[in-house]
Amino acid sequence: MSALLEMRAITKEFPGVKALDTVNLTVKEGEIHALVGENGAGKSTLMKVLSGVYPVGSYEGEIHYEGALAEFRNISDSEARGIIIIHQELALVPLLSIAENLFLGNERAKGGVIDWRETNRRTEELLRKVGLKEPPTTMVDKIGVGKQQLVEIAKALSKEVKLLILDEPTAALSESDSQALLDLMLELKAQGVSQIIISHKLNEVRRVADSVTVIRDGTTVSTMDAREGGITEDRIVRDMVGRDMANRYPARERRSGDMLMEVKGWNVWHPEHSDRQVIKNANFTVRAGEVVGIAGLMGSGRTELAMSLFGRSYGQNISGQVEIGGSEVDTSTVPRAIQAGLAYVTEDRKSLGLILEEDIQRNITLTNLPAVSTSGVLNEAEETKVAERYRSAMNIRTPSVFQKVMNLSGGNQQKVALSKWLFAEPEVLILDEPTRGIDVGAKFEIYGIINELSEQGRGVLMISSEMPELLGMCDRIYVMNEGALVGELSAEEASQERIMSLIVTD
Repeated sequence: MSALLEMRAITKEFPGVKALDTVNLTVKEGEIHALVGENGAGKSTLMKVLSGVYPVGSYEGEIHYEGALAEFRNISDSEARGIIIIHQELALVPLLSIAENLFLGNERAKGGVIDWRETNRRTEELLRKVGLKEPPTTMVDKIGVGKQQLVEIAKALSKEVKLLILDEPTAALSESDSQALLDLMLELKAQGVSQIIISHKLNEVRRVADSVTVIRDGTTVSTMDAREGGITEDRIVRDMVGRDMANRYPARERRSGDMLMEVKGWNVWHPEHSDRQVIKNANFTVRAGEVVGIAGLMGSGRTELAMSLFGRSYGQNISGQVEIGGSEVDTSTVPRAIQAGLAYVTEDRKSLGLILEEDIQRNITLTNLPAVSTSGVLNEAEETKVAERYRSAMNIRTPSVFQKVMNLSGGNQQKVALSKWLFAEPEVLILDEPTRGIDVGAKFEIYGIINELSEQGRGVLMISSEMPELLGMCDRIYVMNEGALVGELSAEEASQERIMSLIVTD
């Protein structure tokens, strides 16, 4: 099998930072090649070099594609050669149809007029290839994230893709959508489409990848041939983080104290459809020092439950009681929820959890500005002092607390989001998908922070789509299905099989 792509000794520098240092990557024709590494290792930078986002002349080294030196000045140059990248944040226009998105900038036209018959016909062909049955005229905002991902792949096929790059393609997908996407990748491979997948989900990497390249701190650590066998997740992790990780979850002495939070008879209706009940008579507790998990399939109502509790940020006609420390509290607005002792780290840190254009310092202090103010005037020196304290305690990797959050890796962004809510000094911290989109090394650090919170006597309510994470971290797990809590399992009772049986037998 000959090489389709060779990236030789690629070096890319930014002011004060060497993001890539003589990185080598070889992708063979018709293979799926996994590119893995911790957040900030240089994976996305390398793909931006390949796709022309960082043009020739802005980096050192050479790109050889289809046997010849390639010098891409922009994305159009790389796409013209059949190199298509699908980013983690999908690049679709929500208020345009599927057909309009597929051919945006590449319109099917005659005499300067769009030929809609041909556009729709070709769209139907492409959608069949990726397993979608939606009409071409369907608006993109009317389909789920899983189907939007397939639309992106159909768009790539419309450009006669030869090398498809998928950046964290399953990060926001349900288990079933993830499996469907991985199956499609294998189908495209059978059709001769070479692919690079960037993913933190090592079980998915092992399922589809023919080769695996590990990047750490901007350098190539290893390339492994999965077809020869013998590649284990532990081996990949060791190369990613530079050390053995015998246990993915840090040890913690399980102990629970007094009742900290109790939710009774919590009911929530859909914010737009008043006849649709989303949360149905939920009752649950969190004790001091406990990590309590909520398991369930995507769409089961886990996030809706968390958001409705935290300042009624979701839903209408909400009823029920919340008690913290044995007394009923008012959580009807976000400020009141914070005052009552609740904090909520959202699953969507980029859109809802952080102000990306602001620096680390301002993001951390935002939830508790009175603590860094004097007579209503912000004390910037105190603000910097607080930010530096959390930077050190949370091991936020950054040259300065004045760095904009948008320039941090996913794992470091999540640490800033956690710092922001810890500065509010909550009694109960709700974590919604706390490790989504971050690497195994950063995950371990986040788990350590969660354990420290429990040791301090705080309560943690943890929502996660990754069952091994819930099983490895939680003292108790509630199972949720179709808006109702359908079971409760202790750490000793819980298993993936028990959890799934509660979901399917409800």
